[in-house]
Formats: sequence, structure tokens, C-alpha cells
Amino acid sequence: MAKKRTAHIISHTHWDREWYLPYEKHHVRLVELVDALLDKLEEDPAYKSFYMDGQTIILEDYLQVRPERRERLEKYIQEGRIIIGPWYILQDAFLTSSEANVRNMQIGHQDALQYGTPSKIGYFPDTFGLTGQTPQLMLQAGITNAFFGRGVKPTGFNNTVSDGGYESSFSELLWEGPDGSKVLGILFANWYSNGNEVPVDKQEAADYWERKLADAEKYASTNQLLYMNGCDHQPIQLDLPEALETARQLYPDTEFIHSTFEDYLVAVNQSMDQALSSVKGELRSQRTDGWGTLVNTASARVYLKQMNQLGQAMLEKVAEPLAALAKLTGQAYPHHLFTYAWKTLMQNHPHDSICGCSVDEVHREMVTRFDKSRHVAESIIDSSKAALSDAIDTTGFGQHGKDALPVVVFNTTGWERSGVLTVELDALRLYFRDGYTLEEAARIVKETDLSGRVLIDAEGTETAYTMEDLGLQFGYDLPDDKFRQPYMCRRVKLTFEAGQVPALGWKTYALVKTDATAPTNEANRASMVTGVASMENDRLSVTIAEDGTYTLTDKASGTKYRDLGVYENTGDIGNEYMYKQPNGEAALTTKDLKASIRLIEDTPFRASFEITHDWQLPASAESKLDEEQRELIYYPERKSGRSNEMVTMTIRTVLSLEHSGKGLNVKATFNNQAKDHRLRALFPTDLAASTHRVDSMFEIAERGNEPAPEWSNPSNAQHQQAFVDVSGVDAGLTVANLGLNEYEVLRDGRNTIAVTLLRAVGELGDWGYFPTPEAQCLGESTVELCLIPHGGNGMNGGAYAAAYQFQVPWTSSQTGVHEGAVAPAHAPIRWEAGSGLAFSSMKLKPGSDDVMLRWFNMGANETALSLHNASSPYSSDILETQGAALEANGSGQPSLKVQPYQIVTIGMAANAK
Repeated sequence: MAKKRTAHIISHTHWDREWYLPYEKHHVRLVELVDALLDKLEEDPAYKSFYMDGQTIILEDYLQVRPERRERLEKYIQEGRIIIGPWYILQDAFLTSSEANVRNMQIGHQDALQYGTPSKIGYFPDTFGLTGQTPQLMLQAGITNAFFGRGVKPTGFNNTVSDGGYESSFSELLWEGPDGSKVLGILFANWYSNGNEVPVDKQEAADYWERKLADAEKYASTNQLLYMNGCDHQPIQLDLPEALETARQLYPDTEFIHSTFEDYLVAVNQSMDQALSSVKGELRSQRTDGWGTLVNTASARVYLKQMNQLGQAMLEKVAEPLAALAKLTGQAYPHHLFTYAWKTLMQNHPHDSICGCSVDEVHREMVTRFDKSRHVAESIIDSSKAALSDAIDTTGFGQHGKDALPVVVFNTTGWERSGVLTVELDALRLYFRDGYTLEEAARIVKETDLSGRVLIDAEGTETAYTMEDLGLQFGYDLPDDKFRQPYMCRRVKLTFEAGQVPALGWKTYALVKTDATAPTNEANRASMVTGVASMENDRLSVTIAEDGTYTLTDKASGTKYRDLGVYENTGDIGNEYMYKQPNGEAALTTKDLKASIRLIEDTPFRASFEITHDWQLPASAESKLDEEQRELIYYPERKSGRSNEMVTMTIRTVLSLEHSGKGLNVKATFNNQAKDHRLRALFPTDLAASTHRVDSMFEIAERGNEPAPEWSNPSNAQHQQAFVDVSGVDAGLTVANLGLNEYEVLRDGRNTIAVTLLRAVGELGDWGYFPTPEAQCLGESTVELCLIPHGGNGMNGGAYAAAYQFQVPWTSSQTGVHEGAVAPAHAPIRWEAGSGLAFSSMKLKPGSDDVMLRWFNMGANETALSLHNASSPYSSDILETQGAALEANGSGQPSLKVQPYQIVTIGMAANAK
């Protein structure tokens, strides 16, 4: 006798913390929901369980208002009736960094353990596509599954129901990452609300279940059918036990269970008797018409993405490694501050938040959160670099006199680094505690002689620099053991190129007086300016044309990249989710628009040209767009064009080439006064390639230049993190960015890389009409990119490493002349690895303070990693579980083989030097 089918009904609510309402209005509704849930669990044992949307932040949000109910909440969590975790928040997958995804899982587990046991469910109900390394990330967290609603060819909800050509034969599938990691994937084929509002009335229930059972059986591979009883901000169904009893009476051949994900998975695995489809890599809904992928959230409110990139970099790429290095010198590692800063930042990472697809009030609050998180990171950085600077022996600079001004330059990336940075130094400080009056302090400070100085490293080698006198400045110290200490000072701004600063290390310089009759701070280096509109270093040459486009030549190969830097502008009558160009509109460009070009910097370490365009653009869309928005016209079917009224957009572009630079830095500033449009920068590669590579979560993903046959959207914009790369046989161009998460490789015969700089729209979109005037992004914007040519392999040629370093700001610290336990140039932690291994993070493990280091293999070949002077290193995972000790290689160094696309975490005792 065949086992009867089972309907697993899982109660939940998908809780967008903020979206079409501001956070606090959603917050009030959340408190009401959890109040009702606790009462229901107490009153009715038949109401078995509730899944808390996979995110522990719901507990924080609730207890912020209802702290007196913590004990009740803990009781039902520990009884397994409220199921929590594994995440802190439900993040967007493509717009949050690799390490942010890891911290999200770590903090979600840490918080869940305070209440009970974290759920081991890979939960992505409404995530706008999923990254290819997600299966490996899940397995490293002890999770063998992934529940998701988007990414493969859709089969239900608000997308067109497919009649064939599925990427998966069933709603159950095997999802395989690039490294071979496999998890059981469960597609919400009929969405995560397919069991919503189950009727109690028999006639209504009969109609309901006749439809719902057929819908689920259409896609299920077993007789175990999944029903999600809840939806966005859905209050709990209080009469669900009665509704299930009605269903049991109507369908005795079906077992109706108020279930959990864990019980459902056990039943599916026990019932599975046929092979599942295997889906590999990224899940980006490419086998669709392209109108519902929500990909253009990558360019909605670009300013949020830029703030997020900086916030993530400051935490994971600067504050964490500096604090870990400071711990090696005796400074306490502030785990509590990092948790607070990460939580504050991650509160901006849910898809409706970081995607920029909410009402204006939501995104105003996000700006404050970004600032708050960054301010904590900056405080940790200041404390850490001060501790490290105090531990460095700078006595060698004392031979140059008492006026020596040492400054420590920190490289917190995973590769040796050279580059130009700007530091501010106090040439003289006078503290008011020493009895100076304001007048005396100001006079003495202003009379300080700044002439006759050179910048040297610890070996005495001079370094070229420029100095700007910032004049009289007020400042203060905040000692740990005294009241604040104000002072007056003479401050100078130095700009110079730091050379060969070791990975996760530092190099010390000092501004010292010289006996020479004239300062020799140019260090005998020639100018890089080669003409009225051209410059070059040892690797690259740049020539600027009258219209502001430029040619970049890779001197090693002779490859020329022409017509770079054209700006393109089109109308956008879509919304925060999706871009829609007006029908029949021809794009406007700055090609052949005469530009003003002038040299603004000519030093031995950097040359810079400024390019200025004054460009006339339509002021907005036609008034018809407002009518179409109010009538809820589906955005691909809108007919509005652009206004005949014009406004001027002035774009000031600065091209900078550093002496040791591997790429051309591009910084553009503009004041947007137009509405309903998109601005992109175009970089033709003229390379023959059918695919391109793009930075994603722990992966350099390879994507086709041509979309799938089903794709009908004229735009094929996609997500990126740090860079996108087009490579031919012996040449390639990597375009790195800071917080510009949308690009497109154009099908224009030139394989042009188009990077979105601004997208201005006036409505949220989705299920109603929600005006968002602030999404027009009026006002000043600044964007930064770096163009890095290479010999056809960006990984082996170092272009990808340079693109990753471009993400990380330099850090420096003024210090004094003093003794110390560590050398002026030093890297406490060192390793050797193949070019395919990318460094990702360095932090300390809570509890033990073990140093945790992470890399990932960018390529398809096995590579080796060996550590130097490591203390008891062991293998680990993203939850920082201690694994096997590393074995020594033939040289006696602890080492391991890193498999293709593997994410590797190594722990070691914190007493390493």
C-alpha cells in the first residue's frame, strides 16, 4: 500500500524590517505579532510551532519594546516551538560582501545560542538571486540545505508560470557550488505563502485544498508537500489548528501536519526515490524574460551602496586586522564593539534596505546607521593603530634631531602594497595644560619653521612628497586616565608614495630636517607628464582626446584600449527595482562633446588631469510617467518619453596615474539636477571574448556575454562586487569600483564594460504606488573606479589583487621617537601562496582570541598555502570551529593544499609574533 501524501504546513512570517513603511511602523506590527504568538503558544498546545523567518534580529527588535517577555520567549524557543536562526538578518546576497555574509551567520548563531539551538536551515525566501558559493558556505556552517524563492526559472507567484524548459525538474533539486559542494535545494515553487490563510469553513477549504494540493504536486518530487503558512508581515493564523482539522476531515488520504523545516527535510529524504536535477553555480533567474530579476536594485540609490562598501571595508579590511595585530602587542581585542558595529551595519543589509527599494524614510535612517557603524570602526582603528605605533621602535629617526616626525603606514590587505596616500601630521603641539595662553600658543605655532625637511624611511632612503601647510589648528587628546587635553598645533598634509609595505604589516617614515641648503624631497624622480594631455609610468600610458575620452596603453603588451570614459545617459521610466528605457529613445553620450582638459597634479609619484564636461540632459520624464505610475501600469508597458526641458550636468573627471600604479584611477564628480534617467561610464575593451568574469561572494564568477534565449529585456545589467573583467587570449581589462554594484557587458561588437554611476527614479514599484522622490538622487555625487590592464589572466597577472586592494583605504598614524619591541617595517603574520589565492580576512575568535585567517581560491587549479612562524595552526570553517592541526611541508612550515574554489579558514594561537 502506497504511503499517503503528507502536507507539511509551516507557520511563519516573512519579516521585512522596513520596506513600504518606515522601520518603526513595521516594528509596532512586529511587537503585536509576537505578542499574539506567545499568547497562542501558551493557550493552544495544538498550535505546534512557528518559524521566526531565519533571523535572530526579530528577537532583538521585539525585546527592545517587550524586555519583560524574554523568559516567555526563551521558554518556547527551548521547547522547539519557536524556531530561530541561523542568520542575524536576511541579507541581500549580491550587495553584501563575502565577510558580511560570514559575520551574519556567525552572529546569528551566537545570538541564537543565548536562547536555545540555532536552526540549521539555509533560508533565503525572498532573496533577489543567490551567489554561487552559497552551498559551500552552508556546508561550512553545518547546513545541508537551502530554501529559496528566486534564482532558477520561476514556476509560480508573480512570475509567468513556465510550461517547460525548467532548470530543475522539481521544486526539490541539488544545488552545486563551483567547488563541488552540494546541498538539497528547495524552491518555493508556489512562493513562500502557498499555505497562507487556510480556511476553516468546509466548502472554502475544499476549494482551497483542491487547488493547493494540485499546485504543489505539479512540482514536488515526492509525496511530501510543503505549504508556507504566512507572508510578508503576515499576522499569525490563530485558527490554524481548526483549519487543519477541517482539512483532515475533507482529505482522509492526506496527512496534514503542522510541521517544521527539519521534519519536512527528514520526510523528503526518506521519501526520495528518483534522481533530482543538479543546478550549478549562481542562481540569477537568467532563464527568464529578464523583466522580473530585480537586478537593477544594484543601481537604486547608489549612495547607499557606496556607504556600504566603505563601511564593510572599514570593518573587515581595516579595523579587524588592525585590532588583531594590536592584540599581538598586548592590546585587548574589542569583540563587543565589533559585534555592535557589525550588527548596526547589517541592519542595512536586508534586501529591501541595501537594495534601495523602500520608501524614503527607510533610506534616511540607513544613512545614520552607516555613519554609526563606521564611527565605531574608526574608534577601533584609532585605538589599534595607536597601540601598534607605540610598540614600534622609532629611535633610529632620533639621530636626525628632536624635530623628527615619524608616521606609520599600515597595509591591511593580503598582498604587499605600494601606493600614494595623504597623511596629516602635527609639526608642533602646544598643550594649554602647560600654561600657554591662546595668544602665546597661536603665535609660537604660526612661527614654526617647516622648511628644509625630507621624508625618509627607516633605512634613511628619501621619498618624494608634497606638503600643504594647513596652518593653525585646534585639537585635543582624550586620555584613558585624565580629563580631555586641548592643544593648538601647526598641521601639515603630506602626500607621498609608500613603497612595498608588507601584507598585514607596516612601514615607518619620518619627516626630518636636513642640512642641505635646499630640500631634496623630489628624490630624483622624473615627472610622469609627457604632454599637454598625456602621462605615463613604467606600466601604462594615457592620452586624452579633446572630447575627454582617453586611450590607455598596456606597455608590456602594447595593447591599446581606446575611447574609454564616454558617459552615456538614457531615460528611466522604471522604478527602484527595474530599469526601463523609454521606447525608441537613442542614448545621449559625451562622445564628440568638447571637454575642458587641464593638468592639476605633476609630482614624481603621481600625475593627474582634470576633464570637465558641461552636458545638456532632459530635465525629467514626460508628465505621462506620473499618470502611468498612478495607474499602476506595469513598467515594461509604459509609453512615457523624456521631457523637452533641459538641464546642465557638469561632470568633473580626474584621471590619476601613480608611479607604481598598476591601474588608472578615475574619480568623477557631478551635480545631478535631472530626474528619471540613468548615467553610465563606458569602457570599450575591443577584446574577443564570449564570457567575462566578475567578483562575487568568495568567487570570481564567469558569466556569458549573451543572455539566455528567453531573455527579452533589452538591458542585461548584472551585479558585481569589487570588479568586472573582460579578457582575450593575451590581453584583458579589469574595471574596479567602489560601491558601484551594477555593470553590463554591452553587445556592441566591442565588449564594452558599462558601469552604472547613477540611476534616478521616482517610485518604489512592486505591488502598489509608493512615491520615492529622494530616489531621484538629486545633488552632488562622487564615484571612483580603477582601470587595470593585464596580459589576459587577471588572476595570475595581479590585476584582481590590485582590484581588491583598491577597495581598502590606507591607514596611517603619527607617532613619536621612542623605543619599541617591533621593527619599523614588519609583518607579524606571513605566508606563501599561489597567485590564485585571495586573502579575505583576519580577526580574533571570541572566547579564545585565536587568530582567524581566511582565503579563497579564485581559480580552477589546486594551490598551496604555507604559514611562517605560526603558532599551532589548525583548519577551521566559517563558524570558527577548531579542526585538525596543519601538517608541515618539506620546509617544515605548516601548510595545506587548497582545492579549486575552496574557502579556507585557518586558526592559530594568539601568541604568534
